[in-house]
Amino acid sequence: MKSLASPLLLAALVVVAGACPAVAQQASAPATTTVAAAEPAVQALFPFNARYAVFRDGKPLGDATLELVALDHARWRIDLRIEATHGLMSLANLDLQQSTVFDETPGGFRPLSQATVRKALFSRKQITGTYDWSRNLAQWTGDVKKTRRAPVPLQAGDMNALLINLAMLRDAAPGATLRYRFVDDGRARDQEYRVSAAREPQVVDDLAYAALRVDRVRGGGNATTFWVVESVPTPVRIVQHDDDGDLELQLVAYQ
Repeated sequence: MKSLASPLLLAALVVVAGACPAVAQQASAPATTTVAAAEPAVQALFPFNARYAVFRDGKPLGDATLELVALDHARWRIDLRIEATHGLMSLANLDLQQSTVFDETPGGFRPLSQATVRKALFSRKQITGTYDWSRNLAQWTGDVKKTRRAPVPLQAGDMNALLINLAMLRDAAPGATLRYRFVDDGRARDQEYRVSAAREPQVVDDLAYAALRVDRVRGGGNATTFWVVESVPTPVRIVQHDDDGDLELQLVAYQ
């Protein structure tokens, strides 16, 4: 296991920031569209397990894990879990889990199913999503808002939040503009990310990295920035800024 001092990821930010994150079930992500000077070479997926420290305005909030698992029949599952261990959220026993089952097609990652579970002291909410590519429709059931229960038409390349994270890591290249269509939790919207032309120094614990900075510039209510390194399977740092302050994930270790 590679250890990187204190604190990283993308969907985790959304989850801790307030959205209901999830627990493991099947889901997958559609192909991603990248706009860049040249198409990046397709990189093979490899299973990994990563641990993060989560901070709110510089103060410890909890821990997060992100894991990519190979399944039978050429399918994959990506799992995210966030546990609050400090502050008021820890008193409420907040536990957020999200899972997506997906496969790979010539067009990219294609989501198949998704599950999200949010547990607190006196409550438990669960949402399940199904991506039906035979009918090109996605739909969510469970504790989902009434306005988001109707089927959402699917387009080739559609992905959910966790899969867009994977695609961004795959596609990031100096100076690139990355465009994806987000279909998640009964919603669909276009997202755009811009990659820095030059690498920036990032120090995680005592380890120094030359990382590409990736900013989401369209398709999200909060400003989110990722720092990615080609040799690391997940971002080494993620910062999301909203009206309540900054939420930060820092990579602790990965395997």
